[in-house]
Amino acid sequence: MTQLSYIGIRMKAAWVVLVLIFAYLAYHMYTVQILRHDELYAKAKSKYTAVKTSQGHRGEIYDYKGNLLVGNIPCGNIFVDPTETGSEEKCRMMADFLAKELSLDAKEVYKDLTTRTITIRGKDGNLKTIPKRYAVIKSVIDFDEFERLKLKISKSGFKGIYFRNSFKRNYPKNELLANILGFTNLDRDRVVAVIGLEKFYDRNMTSGKGETRFERSRDGLPLAFGNISREEAHDGLNLYLTIREPPQAILEEELDKLMEVNKPTAAYAIMADPYTGDILAVAQRPTFNPNIRENMNPQAWRNRIAEDIFEPGSIMKPIAVAGAIDLGVVTPETRFDCERGRWFYGGKLLRDSHPMGLLTVSEIIQHSSNIGTAKIALMMGERQLDSTLRAFGYGKKTGVPLKPETAGIVRPLHRWDKLSITRFPIGQGIAASPLQIVRSYCILANGGHPVNLRLVDRIENPATGKVEKIPVVRQPSIYRNKNTHRAIIEMMKSVTEPGGTATIAAIRGYHVAGKTGTGQKFINGEYSHKKYTASFVGFVPAEKPRFVLLVTADEPHGAYYGGAVSGPYFKSIAERTLKYMHTPPDMDLAVYDAKFKAAKAKVMEEKRRLWAQEAKERAERARRRQLQKSQTSSSRNTVRGYAQR
Repeated sequence: MTQLSYIGIRMKAAWVVLVLIFAYLAYHMYTVQILRHDELYAKAKSKYTAVKTSQGHRGEIYDYKGNLLVGNIPCGNIFVDPTETGSEEKCRMMADFLAKELSLDAKEVYKDLTTRTITIRGKDGNLKTIPKRYAVIKSVIDFDEFERLKLKISKSGFKGIYFRNSFKRNYPKNELLANILGFTNLDRDRVVAVIGLEKFYDRNMTSGKGETRFERSRDGLPLAFGNISREEAHDGLNLYLTIREPPQAILEEELDKLMEVNKPTAAYAIMADPYTGDILAVAQRPTFNPNIRENMNPQAWRNRIAEDIFEPGSIMKPIAVAGAIDLGVVTPETRFDCERGRWFYGGKLLRDSHPMGLLTVSEIIQHSSNIGTAKIALMMGERQLDSTLRAFGYGKKTGVPLKPETAGIVRPLHRWDKLSITRFPIGQGIAASPLQIVRSYCILANGGHPVNLRLVDRIENPATGKVEKIPVVRQPSIYRNKNTHRAIIEMMKSVTEPGGTATIAAIRGYHVAGKTGTGQKFINGEYSHKKYTASFVGFVPAEKPRFVLLVTADEPHGAYYGGAVSGPYFKSIAERTLKYMHTPPDMDLAVYDAKFKAAKAKVMEEKRRLWAQEAKERAERARRRQLQKSQTSSSRNTVRGYAQR
C-alpha cells in the first residue's frame, strides 16, 4: 500500500468518525431541545426559580354591632424535614437543643428527627414506603416567642429545621357564646373546624393561599431583571351574627346563677326577636373556654340547644288552645269541668296539680289544668290537633346553621293511640328542642306568622367590602280568625298575674305573656317522679314584644316546678334586657302597683271563699258520714234486739 493511499484511508476514517460524532451531537441536541425540553426546562427552572407562599386570614366573627367574637392573632410553627437532619449523632444533639428551647420531651423530638420514611397506601391499593419530608416540632407559638426562637435556631447551624408564620384562632370573650361559635384545630398546617358556626361556615371563612414565583441568583436573592408572577392570597369571609353582646352577657350571667342555686345537670336560655327570628342571645350550661383546650369535655361543647330534646310539659298548652280558638272549637269563656283534679280517660288517670272544678278556657291556661286542656283537645279531634302542632313548627328543624340539629319527636297521625290526644297538648309524649319551643312562641307572639330562626345576619367580603344579607323569612299568618292572637295573649298574660302559676316571673310595669312547663323525664319506659325539666317561656311587652325568652333547667335539685325554678331568671334576664333596650313600661309604676295589689287582694278573697266553701263541704261530708255511721249502728242494735227476742 502506497503512502498516499494510506493517508486517504485515514482521512476517510476520520470523516466517518466526524460524521458519527456530528450525528450523535445532532441527535443529542434533538433529544435535549425537542424530546426532553419540558422535563429539562422544569429542572433548570427549579434551580433558578424560587416560590414564596403566603396565607390569608381566616374569616372573623362579629356580633350584630361589630364587636369581635372570633379573631386571628399571629403565631408561628416550627417543623423539620427528617431527610435533611443528618446523622443520628447530629439528630440527638438537635433533639436536646430543640427540647430545651421549646420545653419538649427530647425522646419525642429525636423520634421525629429520625423517622425518615412513612408507609402509605397508593392509588393501586398497595402499600409503599416514601420519604417523610414533614414533621411538626411545635405549632401555634406566640409571635414574639416564635421570632426569638427563629433567630436562635437559625444561628445554631442545624439543618432541616424550617419556620412558618401562621395565625391562631382567638376567642376574646372566652366562654361567651362558646357553644354557638365552636372552635378549630390545627392538623399540621391545615385548619380543621370542629363544631358550631366555625364548622357550618368553614368553606366561607377559609382563606386562600397566595404564591409568588421569581427568578433568583445563586445566593437566593431575586434578580432585578428576572420574571415575577404573583397569585395573591385572599382572606376568608367575615360573619356578622344576629347576637347582641350586652343581652348575651346578661343571659349568661343569670344562667350561671341558676346553675349555682338550683344545680341542674344542664340549663338553656334563648332570646329571639319574634318578628325576624333573629336569635339575640343564647347560652347553655355546661360550657367551655375555646382558648383553653386542656381537659376539654366533649359533653360540654356539643350544641344542646339544637341536639337535645325534652318533653316540654305545660308549655304546649297555649299552642293547643290557640288552635282550638282559631278553629272556633272554643272561646275564652267556654267552661270545662276539671273533675276536682282526677279524671280517668282511656283507662288511665290524668291529674291536675290542684283540685279544680268548672273553669273557663282562660282559667285553664291561667291555672295550667291538664284535664281542662285534654278536654279541649278532645273537642278539636286528632287531625286538627296534629295540624296545629305542625303549623307551630313541631316535628320540623328550625334551620339554624348548626349541625346536627334534631327535628324533635311528633308521632305521625296513624301512630297515635287512644291517650295521645289527651297527652300531646299537655306536653307529654311529644319532644322538642329548645330552639323549636322558642320558634313556636315567636309565632304566638307575632300574630301567627311562622319565622325561620337566624343566627347569622350578614356575610362580608373583607377584600371588596361586599355584604350579603341573610334574608328574613316571614310567612303569612297561620290564624284564620283575626281574634285568635288577642285572645291567646290575654290568657298568657294571666299566667304571670295574681292567681296564675308564675307570678314570680312578673315584671313591674310590664305585661308579661308566658307559660310554665314542668316535664317529667321518661326513663326506662316510665315517667320519673324524681327527675324533671323546669321551664318558663314568654314574651314582653305582651302586646308589642321585644323578644321571646326561654329558660330551662334540666333535672334541678330541690324545687322542680317551671315557675319556681326558671321563672325568677326569666324575670331577671328580661328586666335587665328591657332596660338595655330602653323599652318604656306599659303603664305608670304606681298604677301597675295598684292594679297588681287589687288583683292580688281579689285572688286572696276568692281563695278565702273557696277555702270556706271547701271547709263547709268537708263539714257537711263529715256530718253525713257521722249520720250514716249512727244509722248503721242503730240498725245493728235493732237487728240484735230482734234476734234476742
